[in-house]
Amino acid sequence: MNEDDRLAGRFEASRPRLRAMAYRMLGSLSDADDALQEGWIRVAGGGVSAVNNLEGWFTTIVARVCLDMLRSRKSRREEPLDLSDAVVAGPEQEAMLADSVGLALLVVLDTLAPAERVAFVLHDTFGLPFGQIAEITGRSPGATRQLASRARRRVQGTTSVPPIRLARQRKVADAFLAAARGGDLGALLAVLDPEVVLHADAAAAPSGAPATLRGAAAVARGARAASERSQYSGVALVNGTPGIVMAPRGRLRVVLAFTIRNDRISRIDVIADPARLAELDLAVLDD
Repeated sequence: MNEDDRLAGRFEASRPRLRAMAYRMLGSLSDADDALQEGWIRVAGGGVSAVNNLEGWFTTIVARVCLDMLRSRKSRREEPLDLSDAVVAGPEQEAMLADSVGLALLVVLDTLAPAERVAFVLHDTFGLPFGQIAEITGRSPGATRQLASRARRRVQGTTSVPPIRLARQRKVADAFLAAARGGDLGALLAVLDPEVVLHADAAAAPSGAPATLRGAAAVARGARAASERSQYSGVALVNGTPGIVMAPRGRLRVVLAFTIRNDRISRIDVIADPARLAELDLAVLDD
């Protein structure tokens, strides 16, 4: 076996770890695979004779590619994603991977600056030392530590809801999402207040005009009709209260902000307007 074959074999052996890392940084399986392809091109074209730690070198190269992709993504205007196309085209593997990583985490990570996201993923998820991360981000180790700390605060969020009450609210949100995914009308009715009101902004309403549904039956039927989209949804902390985020391909498109009273959902605000989404305080709920 020549050196090129040996290098390719080592890179392939590291591919699952590198792919998992890139996915958390980029939030998209196709983007992660693109990052690995570009990473391999750089690896194959670089000199390896002086490299003592190949796995660390692979990590550095792929992480730098991901950072470049994130910076490019932030600097260009994103085209709006048609929700129906996203659901039909979204691969089942990506939905399953998002579930395993945590869709809420991907959504919150997407709100971070590129260097913050890279520092958080590499340190908090993959345990890389700040000295190595500093080489990737082009910052000092101290500055890199601050990047990860800021990201951690955003991911964890804050809420004024007492822990016991928050746990009960999360149980309601989890039950709503499970019922919506299963198209279970009875289970939906069980978590909705009989007088629940759902208000969708113009960007979320199919007609392009704000829409309102009143009563548990109407809201439950609407949730069941959207069951396919719920496969790309997860529970997150929305302005301090458990709610639902919908993020095909890891990109936030719709939020269901809940008002929960007496362990039932009394109001749902469906938010899809990009400006309003950007103003929301989103965080990950602890398991």
